[in-house]
Amino acid sequence: MQGKLLQGVFMALSHQQKVYIPKDVRSNQYISAEIIVTDELLAHYPDYKTCYQTLSRTIFNLGEQQEIYNLHVITNDKLPVVRFHTEAYSFPTAEQIIFFYNPEYHEAQTLHSKDDYRARKIRIVFLATGEDIRSNSANFHIKVQSFLAKLMPLLPEKQLRVKVRDHQHLSYDLFAKAKGNKESYGYKLRSISNRYQARECPLPEGHGSLCYVTVKLPLSRKLKNALLPADTNDFTPLYQKLEEGFVEATAGKQLKHIAMVANGLTPLVRNSKFDQVDGTDEVQMLGFDPNVEQQQFIRHWDGDRLVETVSFTIAAETKDSKEGGLGRYLNRVEEALKSFTAGLEFDKSREDLIVRFHQHISYQAPDQLLDK
Repeated sequence: MQGKLLQGVFMALSHQQKVYIPKDVRSNQYISAEIIVTDELLAHYPDYKTCYQTLSRTIFNLGEQQEIYNLHVITNDKLPVVRFHTEAYSFPTAEQIIFFYNPEYHEAQTLHSKDDYRARKIRIVFLATGEDIRSNSANFHIKVQSFLAKLMPLLPEKQLRVKVRDHQHLSYDLFAKAKGNKESYGYKLRSISNRYQARECPLPEGHGSLCYVTVKLPLSRKLKNALLPADTNDFTPLYQKLEEGFVEATAGKQLKHIAMVANGLTPLVRNSKFDQVDGTDEVQMLGFDPNVEQQQFIRHWDGDRLVETVSFTIAAETKDSKEGGLGRYLNRVEEALKSFTAGLEFDKSREDLIVRFHQHISYQAPDQLLDK
């Protein structure tokens, strides 16, 4: 009897550690390697253009050898953002390059540069290709590490440092079932470091990590009419109502690291312990320290401005990444979002609420990694 009881408890705990995600979930991974541009590096070339073109040719040739098939070199200091799409194209803004692609069949080798511009960093962006992106993520990271180890001796300056960032996310409609998509798959989510350790992919000690969820709530006419008085140019009541509902829903699930952005800027989440979190004209930086247990609530909205979508972010704490905790964390996030939207004029059968579950790691590549 006691054995059956223990088995039941174990099965219940195992079920809590899993999150059931629609089968049409989309998985993405991209890795960036950032190399600081120094005077010593530029001294090997007659001008910036020659430097960028020569280095990119070296990078692209090595990419062919290493079987890395979607590779971009950015020398205009624009920030890469990656999204899934059935068509492949890059959309540049003043500060960003948004890459749209399907990992199953899109390939590319592209230099994104500005001839008379001195870059602060040369960014090499590796987009994962093929199928089963998440299960093959460690192998892709190993491949990029091998690429960098072979690239550095080919560069004319030997004292260059490399910052590596690995970005992975799953995206899906929270209300897929309400639209008739009943099939789901149980994910027992693990941290990147645990997954990579199991696949013998080395990561330096002290690497930074961050896990969070983002959603963008479209402000439909029906939703706005329900929360705003007619003929008003003051949108403060709308944003206050959304903020109050979001804070209440997340507090009910003990989710303490949250943000709401409704100022027209693109939210960019960083670990405030390791990265600067200054904003720009296009990007709203959000800095969370996952080791801090106290409430961290970041709000950026302007009652004089009506935006098309409101962005919400829920970051995980360090304890959420331990011992199967990520599954429980994402379940709590889903429950909080469902509670939040239940109080709004939101049509689950027609409108999408895309959940993006992000996992990031970053580290300064150590000499032993680059000297393989």
